[in-house]
Amino acid sequence: MKFLDLFGRLKSVVIGMIHVKALPVFLFVSGTPLGCMKMSQITEEACREAAIYQDAGIDGLIIENMHDIPYSFSVGPEVSACMTAVCTAVRSICPRLPLGVQILSSANQQALAVALASGLDFIRAEGFVFSHVADEGLLNACAGDLLRYRKQIGAEHVQIFTDIKKKHSSHALTSDVSIEEMSRAAEFFLSDGLIITGTATGVQADPRELREVSQSVSIPVLIGSGVTYDNIECYVDANGMIIGSHFKEGGHWANAVDPERVKRFMGKIGDLRK
Repeated sequence: MKFLDLFGRLKSVVIGMIHVKALPVFLFVSGTPLGCMKMSQITEEACREAAIYQDAGIDGLIIENMHDIPYSFSVGPEVSACMTAVCTAVRSICPRLPLGVQILSSANQQALAVALASGLDFIRAEGFVFSHVADEGLLNACAGDLLRYRKQIGAEHVQIFTDIKKKHSSHALTSDVSIEEMSRAAEFFLSDGLIITGTATGVQADPRELREVSQSVSIPVLIGSGVTYDNIECYVDANGMIIGSHFKEGGHWANAVDPERVKRFMGKIGDLRK
């Protein structure tokens, strides 16, 4: 299994989040509304956080432009260029750590290109199957185009982990499609792994959905929000846990990574794995 080959284990893989600072304004190109740092500063901060995670024994990292709020479906080439620079820098200090990237909003082809150029191992993709209404607007399925693009650019080794009934979205359009049915559809459409979330960033995912989805598919199932030191026992059977908010100062995603929170969590997961 590709997941096992990448992470070296099948259960309880811990993937930390690097939330890249808001990308800057370039000459004649509008940057993100909160952009106020130079690329050198943004890259340095991402590398600082990567080093903290690596020292704590994290199993993998995802690099994401989460500070680029409000998100847009129109993602220009300057975003891909900036994210490639950041990802390449992180890869240089974490040469053996599994690394992934997500580019908001739903810039999945751009994420694949960045991963290929930066030597990354996976991406997190929104809107893989079915349609939903995100806070950015209507998001349609992309699996067919995305996997064809992956093959076209020679990035078939880059795994694609896909959100199912993702957070920050209305799923009224698919209210007659259960999460199990949607998971089976994503597996049929060749997803490399599924991601289950709560309703918003930092909100706990439903452990019942983890059990139901895991029983419905044969591909890895990851938890994408709300895992903490106190509830980790609910998710140890997941193939992976993507953790951002809990690893930050005060448990808030926009804050800096707290080394003690990461070390404490990794110590507990190490005991639970025994």
